[in-house]
Amino acid sequence: MDVHDFPPDLLHAQTAWYAAYRRLAVAEPAASPTAARRELLELSGRIAAHPYWAGPAGTPAARMELKEIAHAQAAHTGEGW
Repeated sequence: MDVHDFPPDLLHAQTAWYAAYRRLAVAEPAASPTAARRELLELSGRIAAHPYWAGPAGTPAARMELKEIAHAQAAHTGEGW
């Protein structure tokens, strides 16, 4: 696996994305999913439009590495799968 130096705000946004996704997935059926869906959309936009991806390090492999690191962090804090 490549080693990328992700900006803290990008890593935080991806980790928050996993936490929001989990909250949406485990929500009670009667709960309104609107707020969690909005949060996912906002985080998705922030992640996709981050300036990091415009540089030479913004490769598909880097995107996968970011997701793997963020998923592990979210799981470690109990907010991910």
